[in-house]
Amino acid sequence: MTAEPVMEPVKKAMDPVDLLIAFEEASDEPIRPQYIEGMVIVPPQPDDEHNDLGGELYFQLRTAGFRLAGFGNGYRSGVKGGETRALLIPDFYVRCRRPSEVDEAYRKAHKGWYPIEMLALAGEVTSSNHETDSGPKYRAYAAAGVPVYVLIHRKEGKAYAFSDPVSHEGDDGEARYKTTSEVKLGDPLPLPAPFPALDTSALIRD
Repeated sequence: MTAEPVMEPVKKAMDPVDLLIAFEEASDEPIRPQYIEGMVIVPPQPDDEHNDLGGELYFQLRTAGFRLAGFGNGYRSGVKGGETRALLIPDFYVRCRRPSEVDEAYRKAHKGWYPIEMLALAGEVTSSNHETDSGPKYRAYAAAGVPVYVLIHRKEGKAYAFSDPVSHEGDDGEARYKTTSEVKLGDPLPLPAPFPALDTSALIRD
């Protein structure tokens, strides 16, 4: 697979959920495509360091008592009873609840995607797709109202915590987060209550 994300525009006639299934079935190797801002995005295969960093942050959250921290699930943002706005698979996350019967019915109806309203925190670790995580995904999580978005930007050597999402505000009308915490990798990254500060010294690689 290419080291850069593959991006394809979506024809409105096809539900993005079905289109992602078609992409997976057509691929010669395992992929987990996502849908953001009208585009299908096929992220590059993550390397070992990427997975190790995501696992470290998941471990920190679980160790701090957040038993609903996890990874691997996909989440859908959409208009109630209407079109799909985004299909996202965070590198790590904290849910605000365990899946209820209603959530599982939603997942079945949307062919494997849980409602994004289950997320209290979403986290991404950049691969070669730094711009995707810091641009379209940032806006998608904000538009969906995910309370906290944590971004580990490997290219910049920085960690960010975004909070207080605003769906549409300002002259450009773009979704955004009002509050940003930014630290160099190696420094503690403060998160909004009730979450603990994340130890980013564990993310530094020689």
